[in-house]
Amino acid sequence: MQRHYDVIIIGAGPGGIYSAYELMKLAPALKVAVIEQGHALEQRRCPIDGDKIKSCIKCKTCSIMSGFGGAGAFSDGKYNITNDFGGTLYEKIGKDKALELMKYVDAVNMAYGGEGARIFSTAGTRFKKLCIQNKLTLLDASVRHLGTDLNYVVLKNLFAELKDSVDFRFDTPVEDVEVKDGYLVRTKDEIYSCDKLIISVGRSGSAWMEGLCKRLGIPTHSNRVDLGVRVELPAVVFSHLTDELYESKIVYRTEGYEDNVRTFCMNPNGIVVTENTNGIVTVNGHSYESEDMHTENTNFALLVSKHFTEPFNDSNLYGESIARLSNMLGGGVIVQRFGDLVRGRRSTVKRIEKGLVRPTLAATPGDLSLVLPKRILDGIIEMIYALDKIAQGTANDDTLLYGVEVKFYNMEVAIDDRLMCEGYDGLYVIGDGSGITHSLSHASASGVFVAREIAKAQ
Repeated sequence: MQRHYDVIIIGAGPGGIYSAYELMKLAPALKVAVIEQGHALEQRRCPIDGDKIKSCIKCKTCSIMSGFGGAGAFSDGKYNITNDFGGTLYEKIGKDKALELMKYVDAVNMAYGGEGARIFSTAGTRFKKLCIQNKLTLLDASVRHLGTDLNYVVLKNLFAELKDSVDFRFDTPVEDVEVKDGYLVRTKDEIYSCDKLIISVGRSGSAWMEGLCKRLGIPTHSNRVDLGVRVELPAVVFSHLTDELYESKIVYRTEGYEDNVRTFCMNPNGIVVTENTNGIVTVNGHSYESEDMHTENTNFALLVSKHFTEPFNDSNLYGESIARLSNMLGGGVIVQRFGDLVRGRRSTVKRIEKGLVRPTLAATPGDLSLVLPKRILDGIIEMIYALDKIAQGTANDDTLLYGVEVKFYNMEVAIDDRLMCEGYDGLYVIGDGSGITHSLSHASASGVFVAREIAKAQ
């Protein structure tokens, strides 16, 4: 016998969590279920310990990418309140509404354990002029930094609030969705039915989402993929920026190709980590609010966006092929000294050990020029020299580059200004799974928006 719900949410990432939260607040009479392929929050543990297990063993369900909190659960916990980056939600719901919802999410986060977390802003900063003088652009944003540790506390408290009002089904991958008297959600062991269906599968669900859209005839179009490296250097090099701004989104247009290279996910006093997306090991970064967990290093990504149209239009497949090459050559993540890269030689264990920067991730010394396309690597090198003009020491020989870092984006799904699939009443696609949000704040805001739409119709 199938179970019926008024609303089913597929995916317990930020979009799914905030949909459930807002429905609980605004429409408590509705019967709501969240179905998630990953583990409950307290059961999410990556087996990599740096001692016995040093690299990804490709678990059936990745605890870093899936589970309550989604891929953002163990992120740096940065909530960027801006329309300038992080997605194009504003194109659907308007700029003012998007910002309003992001601020609402921020307030909820503060109420559930994030109180005291500092908010940073680029408004009126002296660094805007400094960047412009050196052919760099500093993007506008307000950033609330929770840190990986405080972000976990917020998620834990949100789940405690939700668990008695919302049915959660963890470790339950959804196999298919059918349109029948509403919607049927099929898993391995059960079938659930619902009147309204919210799909919030995140980036790790990109292949599943693409397959569903093909089966239901929902139009999609190719999105971009971001490729690059994660830079690690002494925290003091960027301290004048991070102390005031924390997260500085800086863009540089290369001289050679006029490609845009941007900084992403800056982690002052943080660590470099691996993540697994569909069996592919890539690199990322974390930092913590607690000073006890600080390191002497700061890390950030340098990324170049690539779009494809004809005859090849699968941006994610291109990104996966680059990451697989890195995995093949390095057994996972490759690390290289900047000085070795510009001299055209691979890094060795001995050269890295002699360097001034102590790596926070056990990666394989190698040569990134054998992995990343020349155009992308040339742009990254240009960007490092440009950043050296506003943060002297960035282009030091001992600066470490980890590769590859890939940011996958879902195919953009055809949804209307209610975030509902065209031709499918009551079927909503939100969060990074929609292809229109690329950040914690935008994904969370999209969840609140859809929940309010559903509650308003009751």
